[in-house]
This record gives sequence, structure tokens and C-alpha cells, in this order.
Amino acid sequence: MTAVDHDGERLQKVLARRGLGSRRECDALVSAGRVTVNGEVAVAGRRIDPDRDLVAVDGVPLAVRPEVVLYLLNKPAGVVSTASDPYGRTTVVDLVPPEPRVFPVGRLDADTEGLLLLTNDGDLAFRLTHPSMGVEKAYLAKVEGTPSPAALRSLREGVELDDGLTSPARVALTPPDLLRLVIHEGRNRQVRRMCEAVGHPVLRLARFRIGPLADPTLRPGIWRPLTPAEIRALEQAAAAH
Repeated sequence: MTAVDHDGERLQKVLARRGLGSRRECDALVSAGRVTVNGEVAVAGRRIDPDRDLVAVDGVPLAVRPEVVLYLLNKPAGVVSTASDPYGRTTVVDLVPPEPRVFPVGRLDADTEGLLLLTNDGDLAFRLTHPSMGVEKAYLAKVEGTPSPAALRSLREGVELDDGLTSPARVALTPPDLLRLVIHEGRNRQVRRMCEAVGHPVLRLARFRIGPLADPTLRPGIWRPLTPAEIRALEQAAAAH
């Protein structure tokens, strides 16, 4: 097989699926010369046969058929959505089994509670978080004051933030101060910034649904593996666009 082949599967995609990180992170591994295929340093664009080619990262061979795992975690407030933290704070990875190694799919800021996916499938994580896929995320937000009809209309039609206009959202108010928001984007602290922009800062925020996934019985700090039916539904949501 030549260095860049039209057959097989993209190396970066294989690396991501086997838990080496996001596609971008796997691209960086290849560009840095840290990945070999059958003993040769891989180049960008390399395609491989995952069942036959021997892939190694930093000289360590990858498992041929690693177990793909998907966990659903109810993240408590105060826990950070990273694999490690330089300040020693508890991370979402601390709340799930150490093996196989997983990483969060997207992020919830430290003060936000609710559902978060963790996986070692970088390809699925990429599809779930890419803006073009439009996977829904649903939140409950307790805000300061009672949003006016004009504020609700702005949230629904789009709010101008420092990184551009938000996409239309579905918003419902339970008086006096509880908002239910469904968005399709994943910008940093998006719901908090949207509410701040219309004059109603968030006091408490929780995500209660990711695409088709919801579990009102899952207590804060508790995780569980996805069921086969949930995995199929999630795959369909990530391929819907």
C-alpha cells in the first residue's frame, strides 16, 4: 500500500475511533510524525486497512479491536469537563472508570449541571459536536427576573453575541423565571451568554437532553453506559444532517 492510497479508511479517522482523541488531535499526531503504519512513519492522507495494517503511536501498537464505550454522566456543578485539570479540580473523567480511557463529548462549564457524554470513539464525538450536524441540546435555566415577550422573541430568533448571531432556538417560559431552551449549536457558555444578552443572567443551569438522550432518574455524579438502542439513536442523530 502506498503512502497515500485511495482504498481503505483514513488513518486519522481510525485513530479517533480508537480513542486517541478528536480528529483534529489525531491529525496533529500524524503531522508530528508520531504515528507509524507497518513500521513506516505515516503521512497526512494515509489510508489503511484497520484489520491488516499495524498502527503504532509513539512506538506503542494500537489494540486491533478496542472496546468502544459510551457513558452518560449527570455532571454535578463544580466538576470540570476535561480529562485533567492543572488546578487539581475534580474532572468528569474522575467520575467514570479509568479504563478504557475516555474523554468528554463537548463541554459543560464548571457551574453547569446535567447530562454529558464520554467516549473513546473520537469519530462519533466529532460528528456529535460538529456544527453542521445540528444535534440538539436542551437546557433548563433559572434566570434573574421574568423575561418579557420581547426577550423571549430575541432568544427564539437569534441573539447577537461577540462571536456572531446565534441560530434560532426553541424557548419556553415557566413563570416567573424558569426557561427551557433547545439549541443546535455548541458555543462556549452559549446559553449563559444568550440570557445575559437579553438582560436575564442565569442563576442555575442544567442540561437535560443531548439529541435523543435523556434520563431524569440519573442522579448527579452518577454515570451509566448507553444501551444498544440509545447508541443506535445517537448514531442516527449524528448522521441526520
